[in-house]
Amino acid sequence: MVFAPGEKPGNEPEEAKLQNASKQIVQNAILQAVRQVSQESRRSEGRPRASQARGQPGGRELTKRHEKK
Repeated sequence: MVFAPGEKPGNEPEEAKLQNASKQIVQNAILQAVRQVSQESRRSEGRPRASQARGQPGGRELTKRHEKK
């Protein structure tokens, strides 16, 4: 094995530890995000979205001004 200048033999286990720690951090962040989205989804169930509520901008209901003749 050839080492770059300043690189010491035996750094591989340390690098493996760092990679494993990085993977764990990413996995934890993903799990936390999934939990948060799941909780927010459960909280908002049963509530109509603002765009679906009657008379709200962005809804699908057409007024007489928007109807084609």
